[in-house]
Amino acid sequence: MGYRILVFVKQVPDTQNITGDAMTPEGTVNRAALPAIFNPEDLNALELALELKDRYDAEVIVATMGMPAAAEVLRQSLYRGADRAVLITDRALAGADTLATSYTLHCCVKALGNIDLVLCGRQAIDGDTAQVGPQIAEKLKWPQICYVEEVRSLENGRITAKRTIEGGYEVLSSPLPCLLTVVDANSPRPMHARRIMKYKRAATASELQKRDPENADAAIAALAADGLLIEERNAASLGADPGRIGFPGSPTKVKQVMSVVLTAGEVKQVPATEAGIGELMHELISDHTLG
Repeated sequence: MGYRILVFVKQVPDTQNITGDAMTPEGTVNRAALPAIFNPEDLNALELALELKDRYDAEVIVATMGMPAAAEVLRQSLYRGADRAVLITDRALAGADTLATSYTLHCCVKALGNIDLVLCGRQAIDGDTAQVGPQIAEKLKWPQICYVEEVRSLENGRITAKRTIEGGYEVLSSPLPCLLTVVDANSPRPMHARRIMKYKRAATASELQKRDPENADAAIAALAADGLLIEERNAASLGADPGRIGFPGSPTKVKQVMSVVLTAGEVKQVPATEAGIGELMHELISDHTLG
């Protein structure tokens, strides 16, 4: 294979179910209390990587940072066509804001080595900051193209991509290595039945130890022999500075979380007649809503 593409994905809580009760006292999301899904725009980033794999015979590596349960989005990535999966999990990473998260992920890029292209979804639905991708690029000192819709070409050590901007689009070219953030501009492919059959047993060592502690070593060896063991990395194996990860490395502090409930106020029905509309317009002009 030629190019090595790393896609960062995230398992996120279903934001339709977030309330004040789903937050910890520190102001972080209690992820274990909420349904988890594959972050939508990360799926778009994965699809773009797989399209590049089809066009340029690239290797696609998918990595996620989270609790052991986040291995599920890695399996879903393997089902869709990823070649390799890496789970970054460590209690020391808990409570990370975008600064600490981007630092950890930049450590992952450096630890894996020889990465030509990093792809991220534009933003995650649990934070909506769109900060992590650009912060990774800044820490790596790589060029970045944000809001990418499609890649026009990837050859001769350069990438040319089309990105959305207000009122239109731009086509930009950059040398490799480079980082892209990807918007919802493609249709992620479904999971392939053959790949599901191949990777349905894929698991991390932590998952195997939790399922059957007594026979975990044998199960880990068997999966490793079959190429189905999902790689695990902790903060130490990434060479991360303990003071820059997790809660200690996160300057962002949430002061208060409130659950906002919208209630109906006074309602006035307007007859769908010329007189009714005329009366409504008169009231709007009188109270300076219009004019």
